[in-house]
Order: sequence, then structure tokens, then C-alpha cells
Amino acid sequence: MTAEPAHGVHAARTTSLHLATRNAAAFWTALAQTRGHGLLTRPGFVGVDGGARGGLRVLLLSPEPDAGDLAELTELARCRSTGGVVVEDPFSSVDLGDLGLSPRRLPVMIRRPGPVPAPPAVEVDRLEPGGRLETAERIVVDGFPLPGFQPYRPGEVLPQSLLERQEVDLFLATRDGVPAGACMTVTDDAVGGVYWVTTLPEHRSRGVGRALMHAVLGHLKGSVTLTSATAGKPLYDSLGFDTVAHATWWTGMMRPHDRQPR
Repeated sequence: MTAEPAHGVHAARTTSLHLATRNAAAFWTALAQTRGHGLLTRPGFVGVDGGARGGLRVLLLSPEPDAGDLAELTELARCRSTGGVVVEDPFSSVDLGDLGLSPRRLPVMIRRPGPVPAPPAVEVDRLEPGGRLETAERIVVDGFPLPGFQPYRPGEVLPQSLLERQEVDLFLATRDGVPAGACMTVTDDAVGGVYWVTTLPEHRSRGVGRALMHAVLGHLKGSVTLTSATAGKPLYDSLGFDTVAHATWWTGMMRPHDRQPR
């Protein structure tokens, strides 16, 4: 059997990374629109202004954003006076260290369509509009966690209108009738993205995360992408996900003295 040429592997990984990035843009667009947050779309990035609690979220869409886009997203971060700042660079091509933001590297992964193993004995339900949305939302806020959204306010992170969007699905896992985990998926151009895979601390190491992923993979028929935390990567490896890149996430809290003169 002849091995695939290195340039072919590189091209496939690049394509997969762009699929994952486009799906992440759909994810943040859906959240911004249903939450009523400010949404800024440019050729090189998507920006979401979530106020004091949601902070500023920027997703780079290109490994080579033009000078105008780069200057604009830099100014957005520098002028931020409240809330956190997160700039997600899937391509690890931009250095934002001079903004006082700290980098961390996270693997971007993809799973091509294939058989899904039998799930663990943990019940997982795909929520319908009007379902247990608040329960899933609270699990994500408290368990993921999302500290900027605490104290918890119902409907702030996952508005009811989010479940009415065709591309969005929410999954809730229960153990012995007790809510234990949740996650969200977004489908864009037949590619599914998985977000906020969360297991509450008291239910960890009980197969909840694996059950959520089995339910997701059974529901999403095409390729599936995600960005993994270090702790979750062994699970995704075991389910057939491949690492296609390591994204750089620049994060921090912008204080008035961090801002530089224009």
C-alpha cells in the first residue's frame, strides 16, 4: 500500500482546519444573534461583543488577515474596558502578546464519517424547543465553566430562541435520572461542530462525556470537528478524531492601564 504524499496530508489538514474554523464562526454567529450581542463580520475575523459578562470574542478566519482587519481587531481588544477578551487563532499565525493577552495552545480535531461504537449506559436526550434548556444551560455555566456568566442568569447563555435554529442542537445526559452533562452542536455545510462538552464534577469518570459524544456522533452524519481541552483529548482520540492543528487562544482581562494611546 502506498503512503499518501506529505503534501496531500498537509492539504487535507488545511481543508479540515478551514472547515472547523467556518463551523466555529457559525457557532459564534448563532450565539450573538440569539443573545442580542454585537456581531462584527470581516473577511479576516468574526467579533462578538458580549458586554461586561460575555466579554469580547474574536475568531480569526484566515491565517493571513489583511492589515486593516488585523488593526481593527487589535483596536477592539485595546479599547476594551470591561469583561474578558478571547482571540481564537486556529492557524496560530498572529502574535497578540503586546496586548497583555496570554496564549494557550489547544488541538483542533476532526472525525470523518464512520461507524459509531455502542454507547455507555448513560441516557442522553436531544432537547426540543421548550425542553430542559435551563438545565443544560446551568450545567454548561457551572461545569464547563463559564465564570463570566456567574452568578447564573437563566437564558443568558443559551436563549430559548437558540433551540429554534435549524443548525443548533443541545444534548443533555442524565445518570439515574439526575442531570450530569450537556453539550451543543452546530451544523454548517454538512460539517458538525461540537462545543461545551461538559460533565458536572460529581459525575466525572462515569462515562458521561463519552455518552454525550456517542449521541452526537450518531446524530451528526458528516464530518465532526471540535477544539479539545487537554483533559478531553484521550476521549476524542479513542473515538477516531484526528488532530489537524493546534490553535492559539489569546485570553485576558483588559484594564484601563492596558490600553495604549491611539
